[in-house]
Amino acid sequence: MHHVLRRLDLNLLPVFDAVYRHRSVRLAAVELSMSTSALSHALTRLREFLKDPLFYREGHKMCPSVYAEELAPHIAQSLCALNQRLSPVKPFDPLNSSESFRIAVTDYTAFCVFPALMGEIEKMAPNIQFELCHLPNNPALNELLAGEVDLALGFSEPDDASHQDLDEVELFNDEFIVIGSSRRQSLTLDEYLAAGHLVVTPWNEKKGLLDTHLGHLGLERRIVLKTPSMLSSPHIIAKSDLLMAIPSYVAGQIAAMADVNSFKLPFYAPPFTVKIYSHKRSGKKSSTDWLKGVISRSIKDQIISESRVINA
Repeated sequence: MHHVLRRLDLNLLPVFDAVYRHRSVRLAAVELSMSTSALSHALTRLREFLKDPLFYREGHKMCPSVYAEELAPHIAQSLCALNQRLSPVKPFDPLNSSESFRIAVTDYTAFCVFPALMGEIEKMAPNIQFELCHLPNNPALNELLAGEVDLALGFSEPDDASHQDLDEVELFNDEFIVIGSSRRQSLTLDEYLAAGHLVVTPWNEKKGLLDTHLGHLGLERRIVLKTPSMLSSPHIIAKSDLLMAIPSYVAGQIAAMADVNSFKLPFYAPPFTVKIYSHKRSGKKSSTDWLKGVISRSIKDQIISESRVINA
């Protein structure tokens, strides 16, 4: 592999590039901080290796050969790419950055994170942009590994395995509760199983997360309606006898949107943890690390603020 490069002194490539751009041995030598004799010697070595004159003198200019004209754009592009990749990474400057972040979310994770986050972002990084896209699976593993998204906002249960190539930042723990229309005043396990259910399936899965836990108990619920979006669901619940399991973090806001009552889940299901997922070898690591920190702080401040209101 790389049988040509193993035999070539790669220091000769910047020499070629400088002579091609300046059409001058003297000016190329000045740019590369070399003597003209040293640069001429380097150019001779490259000519011998490539078996082509590369440049010939015409008046005061070094004119490229046909082969040099063919090589020049490829060498210039390769040197530029290597220089950018090998340069020390500059610290991310949020105040002056206009970077765009593509983040995979569900209705729930976007609802949890972005209301508080955007107030912070407007002050700290007024020119950065976000593109929120549908989370095709949890935790958008393939999209993160392929670099199609910068971050993913998902969640995991205690027994879920971590992926070796992903970094995870835990934001907060949550659990499911049940909402039903205001006509319902209580909820037993028998009533839960007898009712019809609306299930939000953000990844178009056949069943919801709670159906797995019911299955472990040898139980099954009757799913009447599946939807990928949480937005219309509370209003459907308010005007029907259906039940819906919903994370407790958004229960208060949901109750303010529709005429529903909340109930404790009538069987055990483990809590889950909302997380930020990112690729360990992200090309935007400096900026995504900064953003993960801002998200974590905004969530923590929001939880502290809500706790003070409850305890007041």
